[in-house]
Amino acid sequence: MLKRALFYTIEKQLNHKNAIVITGMRQVGKTTLMKQLAEVWKGKQIWFDFDNPLDHLLFESQDYNKIYNDLRDSTGAVPGERFLVCIDEIQNFPEITTIIKYLIDHYQLKFILTGSSNYYLRNLFPESLSGRKFLFILKPLSFREFLYFNEQLPVSDIQPNFDEVIQLHSKYSQVKRMELYEQYMNYGGFPEVVLTPNLETKTLILKNIFASFFEKDIKVFSQLKDIKELRDLILLLGPRNGNIIDITRLSSELGINRLKIYNYLEFLEGIFFLSLIPKHTANIDRSVAGGKKVYFSDTGILNLITKTSTGQLLETTVANQLMHYGKLVYYNLRNTAEIDFILNNNIALEVKQKAINQDLFKLEKLANKLQIQHHYIISNTPETKEKIIFPWFL
Repeated sequence: MLKRALFYTIEKQLNHKNAIVITGMRQVGKTTLMKQLAEVWKGKQIWFDFDNPLDHLLFESQDYNKIYNDLRDSTGAVPGERFLVCIDEIQNFPEITTIIKYLIDHYQLKFILTGSSNYYLRNLFPESLSGRKFLFILKPLSFREFLYFNEQLPVSDIQPNFDEVIQLHSKYSQVKRMELYEQYMNYGGFPEVVLTPNLETKTLILKNIFASFFEKDIKVFSQLKDIKELRDLILLLGPRNGNIIDITRLSSELGINRLKIYNYLEFLEGIFFLSLIPKHTANIDRSVAGGKKVYFSDTGILNLITKTSTGQLLETTVANQLMHYGKLVYYNLRNTAEIDFILNNNIALEVKQKAINQDLFKLEKLANKLQIQHHYIISNTPETKEKIIFPWFL
């Protein structure tokens, strides 16, 4: 079974006392990842799926010691033996966090937990697990993982490392990567979509993923009274993808107040449906603080929702790739000077479908002004190869 890059990061923490919490969009592979981690656990284990209410029963006792004894008996462990408890979709039973804390503190049990939303985990997880959990976000496949799933990259190269990006230009063939990148842009990075060869079936799977978002995620968002409002907001955000959000205009077009828009955006970001990239702030110009740019987290979903230009699709794909490498912001000075992305505060990146020498000159000048150490143009068809990164090598 193919493993995600995150597997190798989490595997190192299996023996630590803290609970491992894996969150991310629906159908990005959280359950599969948990199963793979359980397979390398050296000891007894037990599994619960909290989408099934019957799996809640064992944890409904008020006696936490009884819960431990029932778990131990179910695994066949002897008293004092450490064992693993895996729980899928933990947001369906938020009260369990106090039980987990008790079982970690008193019996040193190891937990692996999954939840479909950072929004839920932040709002439903009490402070009782503070200092007792490692939180990991599983995203749709990065392009490196996409290549690995398509047998075009060894597993040793799937970990994100921006320092290696330039070196990869000479290490791998461009032609095959270009073909696969086109597919990656059009259909995104959900594992089931990636592993399905038929294009029509890919689209059907994406429609099911989008439907499950409304059928499952929204049910937990108790403040939402009208699903139509959220649907209409998503449809408005589609054509605005890659742009700075104008809350006032969205509020006017939807006929709902600004606070609701902010709440909906917080929810959509919390379930990883989209990302909101903040502005770069620096002493050189404090006026840049303010609005955020919106990017859909998966281009397959984006293409399902709206007709997207080639340039917009490229920028969104690059944005999602860059998020695997660290913190991402953008720069905009009163619409007179801008940088598409600044990675980890020291790499300025401009995305161009067709890049000319003037683009590189402008980027270099602005990066120097902001005291940003490195700068590159990301382009499919550059006029020059100096300071150029092809997107299929990210």
